[in-house]
Amino acid sequence: MSSASVRFWGAPRRRLLGAACSLIRPSSPGARRIVDMSYSRQFLDFQGSNIPASMKKVVVTKLSSDFREAATLHRDAPVPLPGDGDLLIRNRFVGINASDINFSAGRYKATVKPPFDAGFEGIGEVVALGLSASSRYSVGQPVAYIKYGAFAEYTVVPAKEAIPVPSVKPEFLTLLVSGTTAYISLKELGKLSEGKKVLVTAAAGGTGQIAVQVAKKAKCHVIGTCSSDEKSGYLKSIGCDHPINYKTENVAAILKKNYPDGVDVVYESVGGKMFDLAVNALAIKGCLIIIGFISGYQSRTGLPSSQVENLPAKLLHKSASVHGFFLNHYFSEFKMAMKHLLTMCENGELVCEVDLGDMSPEGRFSGLESVFRAIDYMYQGKNIGKIVVELPHSVNSKL
Repeated sequence: MSSASVRFWGAPRRRLLGAACSLIRPSSPGARRIVDMSYSRQFLDFQGSNIPASMKKVVVTKLSSDFREAATLHRDAPVPLPGDGDLLIRNRFVGINASDINFSAGRYKATVKPPFDAGFEGIGEVVALGLSASSRYSVGQPVAYIKYGAFAEYTVVPAKEAIPVPSVKPEFLTLLVSGTTAYISLKELGKLSEGKKVLVTAAAGGTGQIAVQVAKKAKCHVIGTCSSDEKSGYLKSIGCDHPINYKTENVAAILKKNYPDGVDVVYESVGGKMFDLAVNALAIKGCLIIIGFISGYQSRTGLPSSQVENLPAKLLHKSASVHGFFLNHYFSEFKMAMKHLLTMCENGELVCEVDLGDMSPEGRFSGLESVFRAIDYMYQGKNIGKIVVELPHSVNSKL
C-alpha cells in the first residue's frame, strides 16, 4: 500500500512529529487496512499535495451589517485537525447568502461575541478524516455541508452532518440553503396544487429560481418579480409564466389587472414595499411565506420599513395567512429535501444557475478575498442565480 493512499487523523489529536507512518493490521478478516499518519511530518492529500499548516479564512471581528466593516481576511489561520468522527474538507466553492450580514451583525445568536468564523455553506473534497468517520467516507470523496465557518480554505465537518454529492460542482451549492428553503417551505406551508397562482419575489436569485421551478413542477401558474429584462428572460427559460420587471413595470397594477382575484401563494424574500404589495395581492385564503426580507438587512436594526396598515384586518378580510420560514427549524426535513433536489438536478429536471461573478466589474469571484465584493454584488441586485465563490487549488504533486 502506498503511503499516500489513505490519510486518517484519529482521536486524540496529536502534534505531527517524526516522519514514520505505520500500518495498522486488520483485527479480523475483511477489515480495512489503515495507514496511521499520526507521526508523519507532512500529510499529503489524495492528489499528492501537502496539506498546509496554515490557511486563509474570513473572520468576523466586529458586529456590523456592513460586511466589509465586520469581517477580516486572516491569511495565516491554522488548518484545523479532524477529530475521530470528523472530515477535513478542502473547500472548492463556497456559497454567498443574503443572511451572511445578519450573521456578521450578530442577529442569529444574541450571545455570540467576535471573533467568530463567517460563511454558511461549502463544497469540496475530503482530504483527511478521523478513524470513525472512515466507516462512511473516504479521502477524495466530494461532499457538501452547511456549517458556520465555511469561508475558509479548509473546514472540519462532523461526518454525520456532511452531504455526499456526485462531484464537486458549484451547482450543488444552490441546493443546500436556497434549494431546501424553497422546497420545504412551499411543500410544508404553500401546499401547492395544480392551477394555483404563485408569486415569487426576487425570482431570479439563488432561492427564487428554485421556488419558481418547484411551483412549476406542481403545475402552478408562476409569476416572478425581478429587476432587469435579462432576468425576465432567464425566468421565462425556467418556466416562469409571467415575469415582471419591477424597475420598468408597475407590479401592483399588473397583478390587479391580470389576477383580479389575487394570488394563492406568495414566496417572499424582499420585504418593505414588496411585502406590502404581496399582502394586498393575496387571494381569499391565500398564504404568504416569508423566507427573508433582504431590503432591511443592511439597516441598523435589520428590519425593513413596511407601510402595511391594519395587517390583521387585511388578513381577516381574506381569511389569509402569513407564515415565517427559517430553515433551522425544519432540519428534520432537510435530508429528504436534499435527496429529492439532488436527484432532480442530476436528471436535468432542475436548473441550478450559479453566478461566479464573470460579469461583475472586477471579474470572477475567485479566492476568499472576493467574498467581500461577492456580497456587495448580491446587494446591488446584479446576480442571476446563486452567487458562488471559487477557491482555486493548484496541485503540486509530491507523489
